[in-house]
Amino acid sequence: MSKIRPRNTQKILVTGGGGFLGGAIVRQLVQRGDAVRSLSRGFYPELASLGVQQIQGDISDREIVAQACEGIDLVFHVAAKPGVWGPYADYFRTNVTGTRNIIAACHKHGVSRLVYTSSPSVVFDSSHMEGVNESVPYPEKFHAHYPKTKAMAEQHVLRAATEGLRTIILRPHLIWGPGDNHLVPRILAKGKRLVRVGNGRNLVDTIYIDNAADAHILAGDKLKESPDLSGNIYFISQGEPVSLWDMINAILKAGGLDPVRRSMPQKMARMIGAVLEFVYEMFHIKSEPPMTRFVAEELATSHWFDISAARRDLGYVPAVSAEEGLQRLEAWLKKI
Repeated sequence: MSKIRPRNTQKILVTGGGGFLGGAIVRQLVQRGDAVRSLSRGFYPELASLGVQQIQGDISDREIVAQACEGIDLVFHVAAKPGVWGPYADYFRTNVTGTRNIIAACHKHGVSRLVYTSSPSVVFDSSHMEGVNESVPYPEKFHAHYPKTKAMAEQHVLRAATEGLRTIILRPHLIWGPGDNHLVPRILAKGKRLVRVGNGRNLVDTIYIDNAADAHILAGDKLKESPDLSGNIYFISQGEPVSLWDMINAILKAGGLDPVRRSMPQKMARMIGAVLEFVYEMFHIKSEPPMTRFVAEELATSHWFDISAARRDLGYVPAVSAEEGLQRLEAWLKKI
């Protein structure tokens, strides 16, 4: 958990405060004595029990966002539309329009600091990415709406940093842990049908939920202490790349399932993904295809990142090891 730091109480807004990462940030902020407000589409009893003020609404609603930002010192903009499938308009409305609304509301109400949660997928170009730092450019072409719209949102945040709003962009990779409602459930739900794509030797970064939340809080504090960091982007992770398939098997084991045993060449998986994308689009099938080109490439390539900038500038240290995190995950899965 984040260490309690001597400081004055701040009024902080967390968008998506009822979600996995947003909720973890909220809990750490409340623990150290901040006054926290959450903007989410639903009402969350667990936030109410923490004394968190909740505003219900969609971040694509400019008026609701303006209301949520009134009287706030710092915004953690975590809310987003994740995933690899769905109408482009849905991704654009949440990830781009929502971010524009947050920035506009910050300007309107004099909010001084914004920490934006992005993703390393914004720089994924379908090739191996091994130890790259924040200087790596966006790809010429995106193969999914999520990374494309998150990259667009990053550009708005970077522009805001030149217009008086102090900003930091964080790119956490594959967040997991107790309470996960995205990555872990997807792996467990597909456990018996999972097929290893590629040669199985690709390394990836992941980040345990408490470490991801701690990095966000460090970024918010550092923006206040060191305004010169404004406009910076940081990769954050466990700091130790692991075999993707070893990690998937570890999550399956934590859930009481057998490891992945079948395999498929990357080219075949990508071809299957392309065909399924065509069929699903042709017949307007709303559910996610079993495979897409983007997923095939993600599963077969290495993608891990240099986090030395976050260590140096933010003082970020992943306090919870992957081993400890997996023990906590297994204990949580046994309870639900």
